[in-house]
Amino acid sequence: MLTAQRRALISARLERDGELVAKRLADELQLSEDTIRRDLREMAAEGLLQRVHGGALPLVPALPSFAARQEIAGDVKRRLGRQAAGLVSAGQTVFLDGGTSNAEIARALPREMRLTIVTHSPTIAAELERHDADVILIGGRLYKHSMVATGAAAVAAIAAIRVDMFFLGVTAIHPVHGFSTGDYEEAAVKRAILAQAAETFVVATSEKFGAASPHHVANVQDIAGLIVPEDMNEDALKPYRDKGVTLLTA
Repeated sequence: MLTAQRRALISARLERDGELVAKRLADELQLSEDTIRRDLREMAAEGLLQRVHGGALPLVPALPSFAARQEIAGDVKRRLGRQAAGLVSAGQTVFLDGGTSNAEIARALPREMRLTIVTHSPTIAAELERHDADVILIGGRLYKHSMVATGAAAVAAIAAIRVDMFFLGVTAIHPVHGFSTGDYEEAAVKRAILAQAAETFVVATSEKFGAASPHHVANVQDIAGLIVPEDMNEDALKPYRDKGVTLLTA
């Protein structure tokens, strides 16, 4: 089989199955595993797929700007935000990650509820201007793409706070490779928050499932629950349910 034919087959399998195992494809084509791994390396270098241990995953498309993301799936994100806000109780300390879905959580929280909100996102903090909640804003170097603070100062401040609940934002979710994001520093901050949280929930729209971004944040077992659109395919959700993750739909 010619190289171009193998590469076309690899792309088709990734589109169909959402993942590719190098050894399995090599056995199927009666080729050496090294040949398939070389194809995967070259395709990854060209930005055609995401290499992972033992194979490959579809490449997560580059995210639009923060302002543009605010216009995407607005109605769905509002429903998800209301569902997530319903998990929050008065008196809790809650960490809201950055992102447009988590902004909807902030908007959905009852204004009169007394609780403490911690965030490293100035845009999330601004949403809470008229709320009775105490707001702790974590500082650091501003990662403008996601509008969140990153770096050593942010990690040090997070280490001094324990939270009851963390709403984590990610760019990709996979049943084997877990939860990931596209920026190295941002991923480090997310892991630091996760370590300080009693429970972590992820609000996610359907396009994030079945892919992996370059920087790992959490394993599936690290997450207490997923809040997803009500029209999500049950087959896509079953691996998470089987691993004990609570699934809430809206």
